[in-house]
Amino acid sequence: QVQLVESGGGLVQAGGSLRLSCTASGRTSSGYAMGWFRQAPGKEREFVAAISRNGGSTYYADSVKGRFTISRDFTKNTVYLQMNSLKPEDTAVYYCAARPRWVVITITRESEYDYWGQGTQVTVSS
Repeated sequence: QVQLVESGGGLVQAGGSLRLSCTASGRTSSGYAMGWFRQAPGKEREFVAAISRNGGSTYYADSVKGRFTISRDFTKNTVYLQMNSLKPEDTAVYYCAARPRWVVITITRESEYDYWGQGTQVTVSS
């Protein structure tokens, strides 16, 4: 079992930055690839970014590429999502998730992730 807890959400103006954290407990998160998803009001949850088990590979949704950066700190069992140049359309609840294998072709599929956090709200004002 892996427990995931997100933090770092909040209210920010368009063009600003936030850094989300996802801290894992239970089994070490280093055995898992990690991903970030988000769900805006009235919309389905969507993939944002993912990082491989060793941190050597990353993958981003086109909508955040060049603005968001995913990283992980194995000493702290934490995955980060640095979000820059935020837009109002980035407003959503952000979730982190863990999956046992890094398979690029399925990296965006929610069903491939075994563990999920409760989410943290990010609101970007215009």
